[in-house]
Amino acid sequence: MNPTVVVNSISVYPIKSLDGVVVSTARILAGGTLEHDREFAVFDDHGKWINGKRDSRIHRIRAEYDLSGLLVSLRDADESQSRTFHLVENQRELEAWFADFFGVHVHLRRDPQNGFPDDVDSTGPTIVGAGTLREVSSWFGIADPEETRRRFRANIELTTDVPFWEDRLFGDAETQVEFRIGDVTVLGVNPCQRCAVPSRNPSTGVVIPDFQRVFTARREETLPRWAPLSRFNHYYRLSVNTRIPPSEAGKVIRCGNEVRI
Repeated sequence: MNPTVVVNSISVYPIKSLDGVVVSTARILAGGTLEHDREFAVFDDHGKWINGKRDSRIHRIRAEYDLSGLLVSLRDADESQSRTFHLVENQRELEAWFADFFGVHVHLRRDPQNGFPDDVDSTGPTIVGAGTLREVSSWFGIADPEETRRRFRANIELTTDVPFWEDRLFGDAETQVEFRIGDVTVLGVNPCQRCAVPSRNPSTGVVIPDFQRVFTARREETLPRWAPLSRFNHYYRLSVNTRIPPSEAGKVIRCGNEVRI
């Protein structure tokens, strides 16, 4: 009998590329995203995101949230005092804080229905297993799986000790694997292609040398038999990109929900 796999934790990232916040429940929005996930994003004057892919300084920003009040407290990692802002009512003050930090004029934008996902075709939550995070941590001598969790920034972590169990949640190209989290129907699309962000310490931005090369080699060596090989044109991929059908809008994913394929 296969062990039951359930949702271990849920994380949303209210301001794109900044720290996340762990929640016990997450409502599905009309666009298939989790409520408050990447709801806000910082843009430059050219309309481009200011994110970890473009500017590693973003790792120095510490953010804490009170989602019930739409509040964020921000500080530079080198500072001890935070400043608290209302994410909507204090937009100009927030933009001024980010402009001072980055040294460029910025714009804070909000999309409360769709957010600002990296993959606009697969806007559902990204999913990874606890066993996967432990396995990847071991490749780089990372003692605390929380650090690895923050490097890969998945929305949903599953309780399974089997590394890469989540690779069951996608199939060959042009197919989608339907599964349920509680009573929410989810479609698994593909293994998520990673960028430079996981190679950096999420608190300092310090890079692990040869991270991508080592990761790619170990991922290929440990690829489980249930992972569709055709989806790995390269092996710098981890976690699952998903879509959630419009019919599921308004439903809620909860910690403890069972995952059933």
